[in-house]
Amino acid sequence: MSDDLDPITPSAALDYYLDARRGELADATLRDHEYRIGTFVDWLEDRKEVANMNDVDVRMVHEWRVWKREDNGDHDPCNMMTMQGQVSTVKQFLYRVADIRGVPETLPDRIRVPSPSKDQQSNDTILSSERTRAILDYLSTYEYASRRHVTLLLMWRVPARRGGVRALDLEDWDSDDRALQFRHRPPLTPLKNGSTSERDVILKEAVAEVVDDYVSGPRIDVVDDQGRKPLITTNRGRPGVSTLQRWIYCVTRPCVIGEECPHDRDPDECEAIPAEQASKCPSSRAPHHVRTGSVTAHRTAGTPRPVISDRGDASEDVLEKHYDKAGNRERAHRRQEHIPEDI
Repeated sequence: MSDDLDPITPSAALDYYLDARRGELADATLRDHEYRIGTFVDWLEDRKEVANMNDVDVRMVHEWRVWKREDNGDHDPCNMMTMQGQVSTVKQFLYRVADIRGVPETLPDRIRVPSPSKDQQSNDTILSSERTRAILDYLSTYEYASRRHVTLLLMWRVPARRGGVRALDLEDWDSDDRALQFRHRPPLTPLKNGSTSERDVILKEAVAEVVDDYVSGPRIDVVDDQGRKPLITTNRGRPGVSTLQRWIYCVTRPCVIGEECPHDRDPDECEAIPAEQASKCPSSRAPHHVRTGSVTAHRTAGTPRPVISDRGDASEDVLEKHYDKAGNRERAHRRQEHIPEDI
């Protein structure tokens, strides 16, 4: 430890960082930083018993990276893409702590952020069309027009992000025109790309009918903390993004829709049976996987990329790189449909 440094605990350093960046970063980004840096701080305090940021060095940061990659506590080990974001955020944290002489000024520059290969930059996990149809058929039969049914349906057919579904108010649903309005209303319900994410989406008649039946049926008439009426509701008001994620993890488990477990697990002993542990089922899928599967299915069905881009609020380049998971042969067949017989 250098005599030129001023003592500060990891937790106090995190508090300083969040306070310093409040106003600079969007609320959602600040929450992400708090979570990412929080895992680093917890690791320092709990596993390394570090009580002073002055003691943090490059080797210690490397040990944390190995732990994130190989263990990561109660969470899945980090892949390269996740690790890139984690290390980049911690590096920003160390720069700010260096400003108040909590770590050596040279430390942040010595932290190397991982550079994933092109293949590592894209996650191939999706919710397939076949599985989605099976799940939606089940929900239509046994949970018709429930909040889980409507949530999955909008994520699949729009395709909408979980934050976009959460942001919808009752007044954003125009039943006569079968139209949904996605509006950016920070700080409670921001959209991913701010006001540029705002758009109207027309639903197919069958999808609109489910939304109407939800609104006139099981929807709970409540208001949120701002006095607004959410479209998707719980007994406590507007659901959090983690709640929406848990719903999707739950309904994408094969056993939920009566299918046999593909992992030969005993339902009485399976750790993924409780709703809060549903993500531990290897076959469960997150909202992002629903969106990825939806984009792939739309493109395979011939939906033009600009249409998906406008409805789903993602640039065409992002759709191509991160959401369309069709294989080379499937893409070839798509192109073949547009090739004339004789030129």
